[in-house]
Amino acid sequence: MTTKAPPAKLSDEYEGRTGAVLARVQALYPKLIDLSLDRLHALLGKLGNPERSLPPVIHVAGTNGKGSTCATLRAIAETAGWSVHVMTSPHLVDVTERFRIAGKLVSEDALVATLEEIERVNAGDPITVFEVLTAAGLLLFARNRADLVILEVGLGGRLDATNVVARPAACVITPVDLDHQAFLGETLALIAAEKAGIIKPGVPVVCAAQQEAARLVIEARATACAAPLWQVGREIGFTLHEGGGLSYHDPLGALSLPAPGLKGVHQAGNAALAVAALRASGLPVPETAWAGIAQTQWPARLQRLEGRLAAQLPEGWELWLDGGHNPNAGEALAPTLAAWSDRPLHVIVGMKQSKDASGFLRPVQRHATTLHAVSEEGQHLALPVEDIVAASGGVALPGPTISAILPRLQGPPARVLICGSLYLAGVVLKQDGSIPQ
Repeated sequence: MTTKAPPAKLSDEYEGRTGAVLARVQALYPKLIDLSLDRLHALLGKLGNPERSLPPVIHVAGTNGKGSTCATLRAIAETAGWSVHVMTSPHLVDVTERFRIAGKLVSEDALVATLEEIERVNAGDPITVFEVLTAAGLLLFARNRADLVILEVGLGGRLDATNVVARPAACVITPVDLDHQAFLGETLALIAAEKAGIIKPGVPVVCAAQQEAARLVIEARATACAAPLWQVGREIGFTLHEGGGLSYHDPLGALSLPAPGLKGVHQAGNAALAVAALRASGLPVPETAWAGIAQTQWPARLQRLEGRLAAQLPEGWELWLDGGHNPNAGEALAPTLAAWSDRPLHVIVGMKQSKDASGFLRPVQRHATTLHAVSEEGQHLALPVEDIVAASGGVALPGPTISAILPRLQGPPARVLICGSLYLAGVVLKQDGSIPQ
């Protein structure tokens, strides 16, 4: 499946010595996205097939909630005392964020050395940047001891580079929605088929509640693979209690769990998926490990900022950041925004080109006291401010930047939410001085 990506410069996303290596790689095969497994299988063969020498893997696909689910999985596993490797994407500020080796972000030196080794072994063959990054993660994971690998799909699933792992311990499919249609298909069923492509014969699958078109496709794939399937709303159930705490049950029984450390009503669903994946996998999770749910941290997912940007707001105001960027993410945010009705809410939105801006804005702007559109310098493929204003039905005020908006906000204590793009989130974290650790 090959589709021409929008024009972009590699330097928009990668900097420094890492960027120099990846720029050379991109020159070998300029397509930014070309979903296939053949090139990576060939490269991994030359590297000794590190994907066959990994600790147990939990593979996570879906449209929304992948990162939060991975973060919750890691928090639980580390509370259990396990050593955990994690591969996620995209990064927000620096490419090293994509690789956590035995609990710590990879160093730039280690990543550059691994990329240069891969570049030599690849010997000029066509390869995409994401395939090289995936190979780097797999090589690092195979060479460093750990008890668990958490592997997040980059795009889709069936032909995503991460799908070279033949037999994970469990697969997870988070909510599926319309996104990346140019690469995955124009309908929910087609997109779900790509996501469900991570399901392997006999490997347990846990799945979020889905729209019917997606659910039917995922169920059919699981049946064809004889893969045990637990679905939220069927085999998996949970209730987030108003006073705190999460009641949970699955075919193995009931648990009384702490409330998620990640903010937002929708995070209870991501926590339930993480718990279900570990229980379905058969891995020996001690009961004390579930306390990790309350310790979960993940940047730009309803993250409260308290750095340089927050200091520009009046005393008593709150500044929040969320990277949600599609209609499903807007719907997921809406219940939390409704619960924030105790004070005014000023929403600042910046989005990526090709995203459904009106679909994201519709559920969000209902709760906004004021709505502002921005396009920041360094924001990769930023949607023009006037396009965001148009998508809001003319409601949004042109920023045009966050630094122009914040001094204008005055009045009684209020909340400010910056949202709409993970690329915008990366810029905001830099501006605030809140660099992911």
